Amino acid sequence: MSFLKYPFWEVIKHAFSREVWETLLPAVWDTLYMVVFSALITLVLGVLLGIGLSVISKDGVRPIPVLNETASTIVNCLRSLPQMIMIIVTLPLARMLLGQSYGVNACIIALAASCIPMYARMVQGAFIEIPKGKIEAAKAMGSSSAAIVFRIMLPEALPAIIRAFTVALIGIISMTALAGSFGAGGIGDIAVRYGFNRFYHDMLIASVLVLIVMVEIVQILGDLISDLILRKRHLL
Repeated sequence: MSFLKYPFWEVIKHAFSREVWETLLPAVWDTLYMVVFSALITLVLGVLLGIGLSVISKDGVRPIPVLNETASTIVNCLRSLPQMIMIIVTLPLARMLLGQSYGVNACIIALAASCIPMYARMVQGAFIEIPKGKIEAAKAMGSSSAAIVFRIMLPEALPAIIRAFTVALIGIISMTALAGSFGAGGIGDIAVRYGFNRFYHDMLIASVLVLIVMVEIVQILGDLISDLILRKRHLL
């Protein structure tokens, strides 16, 4: 149903109809599939990259100025690319790895590639907020670099890392909608094919509602887990 032919409230009402959701539900599962696997890749590689950038920075546990400057430049270049450009750039990579440059699996590569640099920088920022005294004390006690990272830096920065991951996860959800216009499938594909091209505004409204609910759930869970850790440490 379109706003061009039907009253506003009729279109809104039809957005909750069985007909609309029978079309939309398979796309919702495709979107969840993309989000979950992209999020896992972003979490693992983003944390590892963030740790690496923190360790080799000039104030890090093992400063390596040349490598730090090189890695930082590469990360900054990747972060500067708009999401649409990143999707286009990673299409050949998806074709090389998967044999195709469309579909939900190909989209996962684009989503992860776009969000990993951003998340790594946020992880690095979480490490910067750790009081320097704790790290200096660990060095004075003869702790190894690995012990400092995994026993001091990661536990101290965990709430901030979780909040940063919440932001990255919301970014992934928004990117799945954009990737729909590049053959990725999911909610974005429904919104473009039906809501935009065919003026089925009821489909568009239903798609937007699903995205809003997904983002709200992610934000609530992220805040809840982060606050729980802070309360256990008597910091909140």
